[in-house]
Amino acid sequence: MIPIRYVEPVFRPPSEADSLILPVTDGCSWNKCTYCEMYTAPQKQFKARSEEEVLESIRLTGLRYGDQVRRVFLADGDALVLPTRRLLSILAAIQTHMPAVRRISSYCLPRNLRKKSQEEINQLATAGLKMVYVGAESGDDAVLAAVDKGETYETTREALDKLGNAGITRSVMILNGLGGKALSAQHADQSARLINATQPEYLATLVVSFPHGEQRLRAGFPGWEPLDQHELFVETERFLSGLELRRTVFRSDHASNWLVLKGTLGADKDRLLAQVRQAIATPEQAHLRPAWARGL
Repeated sequence: MIPIRYVEPVFRPPSEADSLILPVTDGCSWNKCTYCEMYTAPQKQFKARSEEEVLESIRLTGLRYGDQVRRVFLADGDALVLPTRRLLSILAAIQTHMPAVRRISSYCLPRNLRKKSQEEINQLATAGLKMVYVGAESGDDAVLAAVDKGETYETTREALDKLGNAGITRSVMILNGLGGKALSAQHADQSARLINATQPEYLATLVVSFPHGEQRLRAGFPGWEPLDQHELFVETERFLSGLELRRTVFRSDHASNWLVLKGTLGADKDRLLAQVRQAIATPEQAHLRPAWARGL
């Protein structure tokens, strides 16, 4: 058994499937986003794990599997909320006890970088933090406020720039449909503006979904109406059309997506737009994911 204490449910990005999941916090320090169902369970109240527990977990895991672990993902929802000193201690311990590790990554809320200077972010990069996943969700301030994200276009841009300046790979997520019918156009336009301004290395779009119901979102977003399949494609087409990227790996292949899109922007922009436009015009010919296969 891995000598690490896990509190269910445990989440990680799809690309971290082969990583050691190392919790350094439990839950999410913000945990107010009305679209999110990840950290709402009672057992997932936010708490930073003790430094002693985390370092001991690293040491014991290293003793058993130190030469096998290649990637480590720092969990839960926003490991970078921890003070820089503690993060540096954790990163150093991983390098000491798991010398085969080649990539350390984590989720990150933009708000958690506001109090960290560029020099601190640079130190984390030098110590081994290679990749960060940022759920921007939208670049539109009205949408962000309506879902209680606790961020703005500017706070997200600032965080992504800090990470980029340090040489940390950024994977940014945008939620297709988050603005509902009323704010769909500005959601697409301002999200494209955010991505253009920051030029992240990776970009993904997911479709907003509510397996446990929409009550929380509707409470703070009166009149919110979900987009139907056609409207989701129209919003995606508008978002992609607005992107001007030099070299960003793009994925829209989450279980929530009706249409699977993969490519590099901007090299594959025309091809991706053609796929979306076909889905808009003739969805029966677009090889869409069947409803039963959407893991929601």
